[in-house]
Amino acid sequence: MLEFPEWIQIPLAEWIDIAMSWVLTNWGFFFDIVGDVLLLVLLYIEKFLLLIPWFVIVLGVGVLAWRVMRHWLAGIIMALFLIVLGGFGYWDLTMMTLAIIITAVIISLVIGIPTGILMARSDRVERIVRPILDAMQTMPSFVYLIPALMLFGLGRIPALFATIIYAAPPVIRLTNVGIRQVSTSVIEAAYAFGSSGKQVLFEVQIPLAIPSIMVGINQTTMMALSMVVIASMIGARGVGLEVLLAINRIEIGRGFEAGLTIVLLAIIIDRITNAMAARLQHEKPA
Repeated sequence: MLEFPEWIQIPLAEWIDIAMSWVLTNWGFFFDIVGDVLLLVLLYIEKFLLLIPWFVIVLGVGVLAWRVMRHWLAGIIMALFLIVLGGFGYWDLTMMTLAIIITAVIISLVIGIPTGILMARSDRVERIVRPILDAMQTMPSFVYLIPALMLFGLGRIPALFATIIYAAPPVIRLTNVGIRQVSTSVIEAAYAFGSSGKQVLFEVQIPLAIPSIMVGINQTTMMALSMVVIASMIGARGVGLEVLLAINRIEIGRGFEAGLTIVLLAIIIDRITNAMAARLQHEKPA
C-alpha cells in the first residue's frame, strides 16, 4: 500500500521518442533548411558586429543611453561598462554573444508580436496559446536543449533555437495584455469615426500598446541573455562558453571575469530598453 502500483504506467518517454523519430524521418530536410537559413543570418550579424570598430560601438551606446535616459552621466557609465568588458579581453566573444541575442530576439519578435495580436483579438486563441506559454516558461531551461539537439545537432543553431523558445513568451504575453488594456472608449470612438477593424488595430490599439510591447521586448532580451551559459553547453560560442570552461577547470578568476562581462552586458541592455519603454509610456497620448 505504501508503494505506487506498477500496473499504472504512462510510457510518455516512448511516445515522445516515436514522435521525434517520425519528425526526423519525414521533416529532417525542412529543419536542415531552417538551420542553414538561421546560421546564415546569425553569421552575417556576427560579422557585422565584429567589423564595426570598438570605439564606434562604445560611442554609439553612450550616445544612445544619454538620449533615452536623458542624462549625460548615464551615457558615460554605459560606455565605461563596454570599455571594462573589452578590457577583460572579451570584446570579440561579447560581440558573438550579442549576435546570438540579437538574432534570437528578432525571431522571437517576428513570432511573438503577431501571436500576441492574435491572442488579443480572439479569446479562443488566447485559451489555446496561454497553456503553451505557461509550459514554455515553467519548463526547466535545460529541457529545451534536448529537442534542439535532436532537430539540429550540436552547434549554434540548436542554441539559438532553445533561446528562442525560452525568450519568446514575455513579448507574446505583454503584447496581448497591452492591446487588451487599450480603453474601450477609445476603440469605440475610432469605430464611430468610420475606422475599419484593421485601422483600429494598427492606428489605435498597437500605438497605445507600444509601452507594454517595449517592456515585453526588454524581458525577451533579458531572457535570451540568461540563456547564453546554458546554450554554450551545446556549441554556442561567446562569453557563456568562457563561464562553462572556467567552471570545468575551476578557474575562479576567469569565471568571475566572464560572469561580470555578462552582468555588465545585461545592465546595458536592461537600462537602455527600460528607458525606452518608460519614455514611450510618458509620451503615450491620453
